[in-house]
Amino acid sequence: MNKPALASIPVFKLYGESQDWPTPDLLHCEPINQRSREHQWEIKPHRHADLCQLLFVRRGQAELEVEGQRTLLGESMVQVLPPLSVHGFRFSEDIEGYIVTLAVPLVAHLQAQWGQAQSTLAKSAGYPAGADEEYLNGLFAALQHEYQGQQPAREMLMHALVSSIVVWVGRQALQLSSASRRPHRAREYFNGFIQLVEAHYREHMKVEELAHKLGISVSHLNGTCRELAGQPALQIMHERQLLEAKRLLTYTGMTIYEISADLGFSDPTNFTRLFRRRVGISPKVFRDRLKADQTGDGDSLSLT
Repeated sequence: MNKPALASIPVFKLYGESQDWPTPDLLHCEPINQRSREHQWEIKPHRHADLCQLLFVRRGQAELEVEGQRTLLGESMVQVLPPLSVHGFRFSEDIEGYIVTLAVPLVAHLQAQWGQAQSTLAKSAGYPAGADEEYLNGLFAALQHEYQGQQPAREMLMHALVSSIVVWVGRQALQLSSASRRPHRAREYFNGFIQLVEAHYREHMKVEELAHKLGISVSHLNGTCRELAGQPALQIMHERQLLEAKRLLTYTGMTIYEISADLGFSDPTNFTRLFRRRVGISPKVFRDRLKADQTGDGDSLSLT
């Protein structure tokens, strides 16, 4: 069968590019930092009419905005961005990962191979990598390597790698869908998780350890937390630590160092960094504003 002429391939564009689709392939692959560095680590909200994107964040932080909703990606995960979805990014400078862009004809091909791809790639959703982080990184890295090269059967291998990634995403979607059909069981897992967080938030246990105690996978736990609380497990754990930090800053005379130690931080710098990132100000400024508020000279602060 003859390969289709380049003129028959639809015209697509990537963010920040005025020229047509920069490759005869039906996919494009690049490290996240390649394009984001050129735009000072921020990709402003935009959309693609005929493109689906798979964002794999391995290290660093990414703030994702989709249809006006902002989400902080602080863990390794794959984010699906379907055609026409308005989306933007803000990345930390240490970001590691890849972004794969699929043209609609390739999406249709994947859909024909596995019907699940239709629903998987048609809606915006994030899927934590969990224990599959290295496996996924190997797939994306191999795809990037093939994309840059010109080895024999290059297109065949690229499509096989993309298919493997889409199958992984589809399986995660099925798992979350199955969990949503069992709301009572999901609520039991979530309540059990909250009890574990309450009992161990000073110990800084890993999400994997808590998931193991519940007898479920990290992906299942994060999916349950997102469904019932709107945020992943790690953020819920951080919120509990910060709530206690605010209480101690408000109702005790403990120093920042003492509060940090009481909450299980080995280094007060790490405590201050987390507090500032999540609350927007340092613990010292938080306490100073409380004192100012008590004298009527400042704005009130919430402990929630």
